[in-house]
Amino acid sequence: MTAQPTVIKTQGEDASERSGGPARTGEQGGRRSEGVVLNVFSHGFLVVWAILIVLPLIWLALGSFKTDAQIGGSALSWPSNWNFDAFGRAWDKGIGDYFANTLIVMVFSVPLTMLFGSMAAYVLARYPFPGNRFIYYFFVSGAMFPVFLALVPLFFMVKRFDMLNTYQGLILVYVAYSMPFTVFFMHSFFRTLPTAVHEAAVIDGASDTRIFFQVMVPMAKPGLISVGIFNILGQWNQYILPSVLMQPQTGSDPERYLLTQGLIQLQQQQGYETDLPVLFAGVTIAMIPMLVVYLSFQRQIQAGLTSATLK
Repeated sequence: MTAQPTVIKTQGEDASERSGGPARTGEQGGRRSEGVVLNVFSHGFLVVWAILIVLPLIWLALGSFKTDAQIGGSALSWPSNWNFDAFGRAWDKGIGDYFANTLIVMVFSVPLTMLFGSMAAYVLARYPFPGNRFIYYFFVSGAMFPVFLALVPLFFMVKRFDMLNTYQGLILVYVAYSMPFTVFFMHSFFRTLPTAVHEAAVIDGASDTRIFFQVMVPMAKPGLISVGIFNILGQWNQYILPSVLMQPQTGSDPERYLLTQGLIQLQQQQGYETDLPVLFAGVTIAMIPMLVVYLSFQRQIQAGLTSATLK
């Protein structure tokens, strides 16, 4: 019998075979380097994006505590005297009234938008019936058209109902304006909820209304919070609709300007007198509530946007 030669492998060669050889090692190294480059690029882009957002906010906030000379001298310099006089002057010039008008409208428009939008989305997502898809696409198509395309017929429609320069008129328009996105977002979310829970509630004898409010709405809480924050931001920053629908119609008709309109009025009231700290203070007052809302609910927003995908 012929003795077979014994092949002795070193530890490095054995590890190289197990890992697939030098080719696979080089491929993995190339992928790691690509991942590092992509990671650096993405983080660098986020840092630049954050700077572009944060710097204007800091500039606005600092400008509220400066004088006109300081604002014109250096954009990002620290104020020489920290006081809240500009905020008081801005409040006295009407920012307080504009702030109150905006709150009155949104206290009703956002809950109504969430109620009607989630109810419509739930029915379209969970109950098949003839014309279901047509109604869904009819809702979604409303988000494809810019709002200014419908300003003229919308103005005359609201005027016919005698709701120009009224809170209820603007509330109804805000609800209709926000419905397409709300239905689109919540429709996708309701479709991801487990069907077994719905079937169990039906077997227990729960009505459709009870199933919706006591079973489905609590399960859809992350999505409701996310779309609610988007509606708050969108309606708070809306300018075109209030400018068209919230204008005094007669001399005796009171001014019910919202914050976005009020900031323009604040600028026009200055005329040739420049009081930039007052304008900066007004913008800061309008900006702070939205920053507080977003920073307070940012985790819920992220959870609502990702939960449907994870399910």
